[in-house]
Formats: sequence, structure tokens, C-alpha cells
Amino acid sequence: MHPPGGDDVDMAGPSRRWRAQGKPKRTEIFIRWSLYLTGLLQPLLTLGAITGTAGRDLSDASRIGIAAASAASTVLFVVCCRTGLAHYLGRRARPTGWLLLFSATMLGGYWLVTLSSRPHGADPLPAAVGATTWMLVFWFAPLATVLPLRWSAPFGLLGLLLCAPAATAAGLELSTTLGLLTGGAVSMALVGATWRGSAWILAVVWELDAAREAQARLAVAEERLRFSRDLHDVLGRNLTTIALKSELAVQLARRGRAEAADQMVEVQRIAQESQREVREVVRGYRTADLAAEAAGARSVLRAAGVTCDIDLGPGAGRLPPVVQSVLGWVVREAATNVLRHSEAGHCSVRLRLEGRHARLEVENDGVTPRTGTGPSGTGLVGLRERLAAHGGALDLPAAGPGRFRLTASLPLDLPALEVAVP
Repeated sequence: MHPPGGDDVDMAGPSRRWRAQGKPKRTEIFIRWSLYLTGLLQPLLTLGAITGTAGRDLSDASRIGIAAASAASTVLFVVCCRTGLAHYLGRRARPTGWLLLFSATMLGGYWLVTLSSRPHGADPLPAAVGATTWMLVFWFAPLATVLPLRWSAPFGLLGLLLCAPAATAAGLELSTTLGLLTGGAVSMALVGATWRGSAWILAVVWELDAAREAQARLAVAEERLRFSRDLHDVLGRNLTTIALKSELAVQLARRGRAEAADQMVEVQRIAQESQREVREVVRGYRTADLAAEAAGARSVLRAAGVTCDIDLGPGAGRLPPVVQSVLGWVVREAATNVLRHSEAGHCSVRLRLEGRHARLEVENDGVTPRTGTGPSGTGLVGLRERLAAHGGALDLPAAGPGRFRLTASLPLDLPALEVAVP
């Protein structure tokens, strides 16, 4: 279902812009910025390192070089995250150039940080440990997102091997260097699995959203197929008979035979019978039993992952057939709109008898300005016209945030239902 005035919703506030996004888009924004913020922490860590106790022995040139490398790698980190996630979701080609530039920048920064303390006689271990952590977290994470495991693992091993000479040149013992690289390999595996898993979750969310839309389209297509099949079964044989008898009547008329009139009378009879059968098919399509439609709506919505609560009350079975038919159609159309025009997780259908009127209320959540198209939608217009034809009314009362409520009222003293077929 969709809210009234969906196209004119004020989108000025950030919270409204956030609610205007669908669930898959909100999930993507959350995951994407979680990854970005990981890289945005890098300049803060670097600033603390070069201005704190560990960096007081560094020269001004070293500080400037480390700060520049940190700023450049942060920008490239965000670019690689953005393009890498888009590649994983199938929206663009693999950003090979960005990854190579990012890798070169990170490796250069690693060597600079590791070797910067040696000329000043500082302990190289803190710098080597910090630089290795920097290299692992901020370099391998985007790499693991873009590349499959059979490629990312060798590249990660190559990165570790390229870091080893810098640690040795900084004055670390071989055993310390090996321990540092072993811990780095374990950290790389954890970081890569985390980032790759985040991208996989996002891809699954988009796939589920596409599957839900496809399910709604299939439900509509199935109903159209059923109706076309019924029409074919009813009209196919009769139209073939009409065509054959008409052709026979033409031949007889050309020969001056009196039997031509008999054949045309038979054609008229078959045509009238076909018209009657078409009325029955359309009546069966337009007439809906309330209890059956409610059970069908619950089944379809649950199959789509939407919890559906049905409360028709004790008097539903005693309603006049015409009232049940019209309200059954409301339930059918409402369930279709819940699937097509919302991202609902819960839907409720309630029927109440108020004096000489039946009041049906359908309410669902999962409504955003993006999914809503307002009360001018074809489905709501059709429901309003159908109810008005029987003295009823369709209302769209206000509901809570992100919710939509539809109420249909219908008098109980209606004449027998007639379906006109042109």
C-alpha cells in the first residue's frame, strides 16, 4: 500500500531523506559508510603518532612525508572502497588502476614510517608494529572486497613479503620480523573475511529485494494468465464453431439454398451462449469470497515474508453475498498493493460491523516516500469506484510513521450483485 500524497512529500530534513530510501539502499548506505569511516580514522591515528611521544624524534621532513602519505592513502582508500563495492555488486568493472595506485602508496608509506626512526636512534619496534597494522587494515580490506580469494590471498602474501625488508632494515631481529609478519597474516585473514562478508550481505539484500519485486510481478502475471485461460476455454470452441457455420452459411447463400438462414440462426444461438459464458467468467473474476480472499492474501503475503494477521470477526460469514464479494475484492487489491508498493514486514486485516455498515481496515508498515505514489494510483481509484458503485466509500486515515491504513465501508442492505459486460 502507499501513503496519500507520496509524490509531494517534503524531503527537506535528513531523516525524511533517509526514510525515503528503500531498505536495500539504507543497508548499502550503512555498510558503505561503515567501511569509509574505517579509513577516515587513519589520519587521526597518524596525527597522534607524529605529534606524540613516539614521533618527537622524527625530523620535520619525516613528519611531512608521513602526513602526506597518510592523506593520499586515505583518499585512495575511500575511492577503492567505493569502486570496489560497486564492482562486487556488478555495477562497474574491476578498478585495477586504483588498486595498484593505492597499493604503491600504502607500501611507500609503510617503508617511510618503518625506516623513519632508525636515523634518530629510536626503538624501531613500535614504528614497525604500527606501520604493519596500518598496512594490513587499510590496504588489504579493499583488496579482499574486489578480488576473489584465489587472487587476494597471493597478493596479501606478496604485500607481507614486501614489508619484510623494511622491518629488517629498520633494525628488527629476524625472529621479531617473522612474528610480526605471522600476526599480520592472521589479521589480514580476519580483515578480509569481515569486509568480504559485508559486501556479500549487501549483495544478498539487493537480490532479495529483486526477488520480492519479481514475486509481485509473477502474482499479477499468474492472475492474468488464469483469466486469459478461462476466456480461451470458454470462447475458443464457440468462436471456431461460429467461424465454420458462418462460412457454410455464405456458401449456401451463394447457391440460393434456404439452409443458409438456419445456419445463421445457429450462429446467433452460439453467439448468445458465448456471451452468457463470458458473463459467468467475468462474474467469477470480479466476484470474490471474503473469507477465501483473506486466506489467499495471508498465504501470498507470508510467502513474501510479510506477517499477516486476519480478524474478520464472528459476523463475517453472515454478511450478504454482495457485501462479501465487494470486500473480498478490496482484500485482494490491498494484498497486491502491499507487495508492489511497500516494503512491508507486517500487515493486518480487520472487519467490524458498525450498525448497518461493514467496515474493513487494512494496515501495513514498510511505507516510504520512495515506494508511495499517492491516492491517484490505479489500484486505489479502482477500489474507490467499485465501492462507490455500491454505496460504499474508501478512506485513507492517518497512520503512524512508515505505515499506511485503508478503510472501506459498505452498507449491508445492498441489492443482488450484477456484473455488466459490454
